[in-house]
Amino acid sequence: MAIKLKNKKTDYSKLKRTLYLYILVTVVAAVVFVLLLDLFIQRQALGEGIVRFLQDSFYLDRQDAMTIYHYIVRNNMEIVIFMAIAISILILCRIMLSKFAKYFDEINTGIDILIQNEDKPIELSAEMEFMEQKLNTLKRTLEKREQDAKLAEQRKNDVVMYLAHDIKTPLTSVIGYLSLLDEAPDMPVEQKAKYVNITLDKAYRLEQLIDEFFEITRYNLQTMTLTKKHIDLYYMLVQMTDEFYPQLAANGKQAVIHASEDLTVFGDPDKLARVFNNILKNAAAYSKDNSVIDITAGLSGDVVSIVFKNAGSIPKDKLAAIFEKFYRLDDARSSGTGGAGLGLAIAKEIVILHGGQIYAESDDNYTTFTVELPAFPDLADKRNS
Repeated sequence: MAIKLKNKKTDYSKLKRTLYLYILVTVVAAVVFVLLLDLFIQRQALGEGIVRFLQDSFYLDRQDAMTIYHYIVRNNMEIVIFMAIAISILILCRIMLSKFAKYFDEINTGIDILIQNEDKPIELSAEMEFMEQKLNTLKRTLEKREQDAKLAEQRKNDVVMYLAHDIKTPLTSVIGYLSLLDEAPDMPVEQKAKYVNITLDKAYRLEQLIDEFFEITRYNLQTMTLTKKHIDLYYMLVQMTDEFYPQLAANGKQAVIHASEDLTVFGDPDKLARVFNNILKNAAAYSKDNSVIDITAGLSGDVVSIVFKNAGSIPKDKLAAIFEKFYRLDDARSSGTGGAGLGLAIAKEIVILHGGQIYAESDDNYTTFTVELPAFPDLADKRNS
């Protein structure tokens, strides 16, 4: 999805006024110098000064000094004046440029603060206020990105650490029960069946945790692409709820679909199935026992909305971060319900690639997840452009 930036015109007024002032001072100083030079020439003060200099420096009498002055200076007065004016302008320009160069020094110092990530604001001259604001905005943006990256990395490391710990628990149980079965081949059938059932449950849990490790790897490495086509949305939702039936029924829960049987949507069937699966998985994990998860889908204008509503509340502070990578609701990280914290983040990425949006709302009693998708191919392409 393309990001459009507002083209706000930069205010250079203070810098322009300062530059105009420098130029004006240079011109005025050059004019004053020429006027003073002309005054000295008219009063012959310059000539007298040169004659005295020749007398004192080279021990000449006044007549010889006057002769040298007339041949070298007086007869070439236009050239002397031109050279004096040129030298004065060069000196004044050099002074002006040195003052202007201080702005580049300030910018360079500000860039050094960015590079070295120093914990202090960037301060420039008043004339460079526009650049100071941009550099400080860039500094805050880089700091926020660095903090976000560190936080995401820390969450990922925490997830890997907890998953590694969780993997060890069912693996230890599997090894323990298999050892008991191996050491007691004449174990009663009822007891053997009990141990086999427990071992199988632990093995399933182990498989789930290993899948979550692969989920983390896939999320970091793969570039998601879509293969879109028209999808029978109603059938997809029915098929998904059927697959979740054993997991829901174990806690007295059920999923009920409210949608037209001819409802369709245009998108990638595998990716959208993953979106709905992740949302329903979250609802099944965090909804109350013996409750109903309502799945409502319908067409409104050119948008297809799919709403998942379950009994249970999510705190507002956690609701704001629920779609972040490696974020999990269960602070206690229960081995029974805890996932890698990628499901909803991946769901959001897929929905955005489809040109849609996903958001969550929660009150004291219910939580809803809403997915909005373009109903037609051309709309999806326009929203992604």
